[in-house]
Amino acid sequence: MDGSLVRRSVCRFSGRLGVLAIMAAAGAAWAAPEAASQATTKGGNAALKTGTSITIYSSARPGGVDVGPMGQRNEYGWNGQPVPGYAVVREVRTMNIAKGRGEVKFTDVAAQIDPTTVSFSSLTDPAASVLEQNYQFDLVSPDKLLNRFIDSNIVVNLNRGDTIERIEGTLLSSTGGMLVLRGTNGLIRMLSGSNDVSLPSLPEGLITRPTLLWDVESEVGGQQEVRVGYQTRGITWWTDYNLVYADGKDANHGVLDVGAWVSILNQSGGTYSDATLKLVAGDVNRAPVAQAQPMYRMNEMAAASGDASMGFQEKSFFEYHLYTLGRPATIPDNSTKQVELFPAARGVPCEKVLVYDAAGDAWWGYNSVQMDESLGSQSSGDVDVYLRFVNSQEAGLGMPLPAGRIRVNKLDGADGSLEFIGEDVIGHTPKDEKVLVKLGKAFDVVGERTQKDFRLDSSRKMIDETYEIKVRNRKDESVTVIVEEHMNRWSSWEIVKQSAESKKIDSRTVQWEVTLEPGEEKVLNYSVRYTW
Repeated sequence: MDGSLVRRSVCRFSGRLGVLAIMAAAGAAWAAPEAASQATTKGGNAALKTGTSITIYSSARPGGVDVGPMGQRNEYGWNGQPVPGYAVVREVRTMNIAKGRGEVKFTDVAAQIDPTTVSFSSLTDPAASVLEQNYQFDLVSPDKLLNRFIDSNIVVNLNRGDTIERIEGTLLSSTGGMLVLRGTNGLIRMLSGSNDVSLPSLPEGLITRPTLLWDVESEVGGQQEVRVGYQTRGITWWTDYNLVYADGKDANHGVLDVGAWVSILNQSGGTYSDATLKLVAGDVNRAPVAQAQPMYRMNEMAAASGDASMGFQEKSFFEYHLYTLGRPATIPDNSTKQVELFPAARGVPCEKVLVYDAAGDAWWGYNSVQMDESLGSQSSGDVDVYLRFVNSQEAGLGMPLPAGRIRVNKLDGADGSLEFIGEDVIGHTPKDEKVLVKLGKAFDVVGERTQKDFRLDSSRKMIDETYEIKVRNRKDESVTVIVEEHMNRWSSWEIVKQSAESKKIDSRTVQWEVTLEPGEEKVLNYSVRYTW
């Protein structure tokens, strides 16, 4: 048996703007091939295409995100927690840039953009430079509009059933839908509820979409291909694995069908249409931020469809793994999009492993010996059930598996339905590594652990402790159980007597492998001595 069974750059604007921001590794990597991009444009722009690319990074705790039909719940629910992830967005657009110095508006950016990460380059005029940048995010709303017209004349149409009453006057106040007007006759009126308000114009400074406003200097001018990149908060991804278990040659073996889906949660305040989608799996370090942004309600569930041959392609990328979707994807704002990570693997061999760990891995974690006799007196009858398989090409897998939640079902032969039998979470798992999935507690296999003796000799700095462990099989078939014990009192210990040979797993753990026939009970005894 496996001894580890239950262990669980800088991005620049060209020209005078200089260094605008230090982006994350992916942002810097995207901006690096500047010379190659410029070389492509020397013979003209025929090869250039406008479009969007988005690379999404996740810091979600595996299994920590749960999406239901009413929206976002669980760890990142309605309690204001930030979305655990971010993205690097890259766009190539055709824009009209004035010759000399002029203003350029770059619209349709994510509302949660980090303006300090923006990078700009003109592929048509490499000498073009951004002198100044403003990020405008004062978006139009009823309250903002009305507040801009304080002390100005407006018209309010009141619905009086079959008639409309038109009121014209000076707006004195607007608070929470309550309007205070001074009419043309001098009377003060307070209006509440749903009113039809007519305003003469859109006030200066209010915009309908988040906008980057650039002061650009260009010697060429005219239509130019412009490449822009930035980071945005409010977007993340995670993986869900769906396994179907079937019995194998005996009670300890079976086969699995393994499917994996990627879920992308987008609450960044931007929609990414027909984008090249990339996902990064791995722990990418970022500098801490002072304050996170609040979450918003999710109102759309979008399921992806398309040619399976154009699915995700995986490759090593620095010390991480990069998954690139082979077809364009649209990621709407306020939505969760689901895409198949890889085609389902059929008939993956697996083992069913039963583990009896009565005391639990209670790390002593102290600077002194634990002399309390009751530390070892607890007993548990629960035997844990695990499935174990190898993420190898020979087994039908072999792709690095991103961290995520694993759900396991089993086919009921009586009616052909799939029944849920347990779930667990896994961390990032490279190829050719073992995957261990905890399903629950065995019903018909039980254990019993008793502390038979405890002797403390303070003068000799020694503790002797003896345990008896019983394991019973109430099934109609034979089973194998791993009995695991942890030496939690102190780091210096030795088993001085045992009824069966054990295997030392690490500096604190030993295991016994016990095979039980139907209806059989077996008893293990061992004595351990701690010294300090």
